[in-house]
Amino acid sequence: MQPSEITEVLSRPYSQELLARDITRLAYVAKDGTPRTIPIAFTWNGTEIVMSTAKNAPKLQALSANPMVALTIDTEVHPPKILLIRGRAELDYVDGIPDEYLQETSSYEMTPEQRVEWEAGVRSLYYDGMVRIVVTPTWAKLIDFETTLPSAVEELMRRQEERRRS
Repeated sequence: MQPSEITEVLSRPYSQELLARDITRLAYVAKDGTPRTIPIAFTWNGTEIVMSTAKNAPKLQALSANPMVALTIDTEVHPPKILLIRGRAELDYVDGIPDEYLQETSSYEMTPEQRVEWEAGVRSLYYDGMVRIVVTPTWAKLIDFETTLPSAVEELMRRQEERRRS
């Protein structure tokens, strides 16, 4: 997929709504060769998906061995809006707490006092820093069930139309 095509998909209004959410599902290949999918908080900075994790998270060894990932961001209503993204994860070990981690959790409902307490707990828990998992999309597809459908359904609809015409 060409960068301009990715930009076009990610610039659509439904894509922008989904990229403003704070949870994605990250799929990767685990060390034992089996697939894994986990929910993880994220931030979209306009060009990259940024997730943060503990420095001892098992996914880091797996992502170091095979950095290819897939992400799904979707809604829980019917028909769903689904944004599928593929890319390569880059690991950025940082001291302290990444700004994105505090941003990605900014939608948690807390009073200002709870927020201060929560941030203090985060800083204490991740005292030795975190790892930023940065994914630049290399492929993207929006499925909104209005203008776009899963490719298999599109194919079935084409075949249905061909049968109807003959």
